[in-house]
Amino acid sequence: MSRSVREVSQERLSHLTTVKEIILENFMSYEYARIPLREGLNLIVGPNGAGKSSVLLAISVAFGQAYTERSRKLSDLIRRGKDIARVSLVFDNSAKSGRRPIPYSKSDTFMLSRYLRRDGSYWFEADYKEIDKSEVVRLLHEFGINPDNLLIIMHQGMIEELGAVTPQERLRMVEEAVGFSEYRQRIVLAEQELSGLVGEESSLLQLIDNANQALEYWKQVYDRYQEKRRLTEHRDLLSKELLWSTEAKLSKALQGAEEKIMSKTRALEDLKSQQEEVTKDAEQTHQTLLDKQVELRKLYYALVRAESEKAKDESARDAYRSIREDLGGLSGTLDELLAGSGDKTAKRLKELATYIEQKGRSAEEDAQRRKAELDREVSSLQPEISKMEDLIRRTIEGYVSFRVKAEVLSYRIRVTESDLHDLERSAREYRAELDKMAPDLEKAGPRIETARQPYEVSEELKLVSAHIQKMQDVPDDAEKIYNDYSGNIEELKVKLAKLQENKKSMLSELGSRKDVWRRAMEDLVEAVDPAYQVVLSAADASGFIKFEQADAIEDAGLDLYVGFRGGAPTTLDPFTQSGGERSVALMAFILSLQARIVSPLRAMDEFDIHMDPKNREAMFRMILSQMKQREASQYLVITPSILTVFDRSAHVITVQAVHGSSEVKELK
Repeated sequence: MSRSVREVSQERLSHLTTVKEIILENFMSYEYARIPLREGLNLIVGPNGAGKSSVLLAISVAFGQAYTERSRKLSDLIRRGKDIARVSLVFDNSAKSGRRPIPYSKSDTFMLSRYLRRDGSYWFEADYKEIDKSEVVRLLHEFGINPDNLLIIMHQGMIEELGAVTPQERLRMVEEAVGFSEYRQRIVLAEQELSGLVGEESSLLQLIDNANQALEYWKQVYDRYQEKRRLTEHRDLLSKELLWSTEAKLSKALQGAEEKIMSKTRALEDLKSQQEEVTKDAEQTHQTLLDKQVELRKLYYALVRAESEKAKDESARDAYRSIREDLGGLSGTLDELLAGSGDKTAKRLKELATYIEQKGRSAEEDAQRRKAELDREVSSLQPEISKMEDLIRRTIEGYVSFRVKAEVLSYRIRVTESDLHDLERSAREYRAELDKMAPDLEKAGPRIETARQPYEVSEELKLVSAHIQKMQDVPDDAEKIYNDYSGNIEELKVKLAKLQENKKSMLSELGSRKDVWRRAMEDLVEAVDPAYQVVLSAADASGFIKFEQADAIEDAGLDLYVGFRGGAPTTLDPFTQSGGERSVALMAFILSLQARIVSPLRAMDEFDIHMDPKNREAMFRMILSQMKQREASQYLVITPSILTVFDRSAHVITVQAVHGSSEVKELK
C-alpha cells in the first residue's frame, strides 16, 4: 500500500508547477520589485526590517489569505501614500510529459495576481482576467497547496505555533500535506452514511414501537375511559407534588444561603479583627522604627562630634608643637643676648619663653590624652551604630511583613463582603419566590412530602398530561384502525431487516476504510521516522515519531518524541524543551516529510530564530541535502542569519532597505 501511495504522489508531482517570479508593486515596503525564484532551494537573506518576511506574506496574500499577523486589514499592507497594491505570482506552465500543469492556459507561464485597494476592496486576476476567490482555492487545491498549513507555509514566529498544535491537529496537517486527506474524507463520508442508517434505524424502531403502543391502545380502547380518570387524578396529585417539591427546594436553598451568610459574617468579623491586630502591630512597629531612627541619628551625631573634637585636638596639638619649635629658636637667641649684655628685658623674655614652652608642652600632653579618650569613644560608637542599623533593618522587615499581611487581609475582606452580598441577594430572591408561591400553596391543601426534585415531578407531569391528551377521543372505527396498524407494523419490520443488513455492510466498509487509512499512516510514519532520526542526529539529538491510534479518527494523533545530549526522548510540547530544542525537533519533522509532501512550493520564515549557530548550520545542511534528493520542488527559506553553509545549488536573494524602499538582488 505504501508503494502505491508513493507512486501516486510522485505522479502528481510530475504535473505540478513552480513559481518562477514574484512581482510586488506598492506592497508594504516594496515600491516595485521582481523577485526571481528557481526550483530547489531559494534563500532570502538580509538584515531585520529590510522586507524579507514581506515576500512570504505577499505569497500568502496572493493565495487568498484575508488577514495576516502583520495586519488585520489587507489595506494596511498597501505602501504608505499609495491607493492600490499588486502581488503577482508567475508560475511555470511549460508542458511536462505532454501536459501543462494548468491545462486551460496555453502559455508557458501563468500569472496569478491579487490587487488591494485602500478602501479595503480587492480582486484576483489569472493571466489578466478577473476570477473569483473560489477559482483560486480550486487551483491551489489541485497543486496541493494550502497556505494555512504550517507544514507548507510557515510565517515568521509560527515555528512556536507549530510546536503548540495538538497531536490530532498535527496528524491532519500531515494528511493534507502528503495527500492523504482523501482517506480521512472517505472515512468521514462512510461515518456520515452510517450515521444516516443508524438514524433511520432508530426512526423505524421508534415507529414500530409507536405502532405497537398504538395497536395496544386500540385493542384496549374500551378500558381507557377508566384509565383516563385515573390519569387525571394522578395529574392533579402531581401538580400539588410539584408545588410542594418546589417549595421544599426553595426553603432548603434559603436555609443554606442563610447558614452561609452567618458563616461568612463570622468569617468577615474574624478577618476584620485580624486586620485590626495586624494594623496595630504595623503602627507599633512603625513607631519603633521612628524611635530607632532617632537613636541612630543621635549615635551619628555623637560620632560626628567625637570626630570633630579629635580634629580640633589634633589641630591644637600641631599648633602647640609649632609654637614650641619657634620658642626653641627664640630661646637660643635670647641666650646669646644675655651672654653679651645681661639685658633685663632679654632675661624677662627668656623667662616668658620658658613659661610658654612649658605651658605648650602641658597643653600638648592634654591634647594627646584627649585624643586617646576620643578614639575610645569613636571605637565604642561604631559597634553601637552597626547594631542599631541592623535593628532598624529588622524592624523595617517586620513593618513590611505587617503591611503585606494587612493588604492580604484587606483583599480577603473585600472578597468575603462580595460573597456575602451575593448570598444576601440570593436569599432575598428565594424569599420573594416563596412569597409568590404562598397563595398557590394555600390552595393546594396539606403538605405533600416528597423526595423528588421539581424537574423530576415536572417531567412525569408532562408525560401524564400527554397521555391524557391522547385519550380525548375514541373513534368508532377502532377495529379497522387496529388492523391497519397491524399491517403497517409488518411492513416496518421488513424495512428494518433490510436496513439492518445495509448497516452491517456499511460497518464492514467503514472498518475497511479505517484499515486502509491506518495502514497508510503507519507506512508513512515507518518511512519518515528514519529520516526524522537522521536529522536529529545532526543536532546531537535522538527521537522518534509515533502514530497514536484511536477508535474515532478525530482522536487519532501524531506525537513527536525528542531527547537532547543523550537524554531519553520525551514528548515534544511547549513546556519540556527549550525554544531552540523545539525548533530543531520541528525542523527535523518537517524535513523528514519533504519526500512525501505533494505541494511543489514550501516556505519557511526564520525557523532558526531560536537555534544556536551549530544547530542552524546543521539544519541548513539537511535542507540542502533534501533539495538534492527532491526534484520538481521549490523551497523558500527566509533568514537574517549569516550562513557559512552554502551550496551552488542554492539560489540566494538579498533584500536591503534603500531610502525607505526594499530592494532585492539576485546572487549569481
